[in-house]
Amino acid sequence: MTEWWYNTRTSEVEEGMVSPAIDRAGPFASREEAEQAPRLIEERSRRWAEEDSRDGD
Repeated sequence: MTEWWYNTRTSEVEEGMVSPAIDRAGPFASREEAEQAPRLIEERSRRWAEEDSRDGD
């Protein structure tokens, strides 16, 4: 099974672990999903921040 990664430094989608781990987000199941990585990362970060703020109450 091929894994897809999003390179956060170059903003490119990569097939397999091409770049150093520090520059990769993933793995993703498809190229299309990896292309959406910036949006997915932003959404997940927002949700986690909301959960953290609720936990602090």
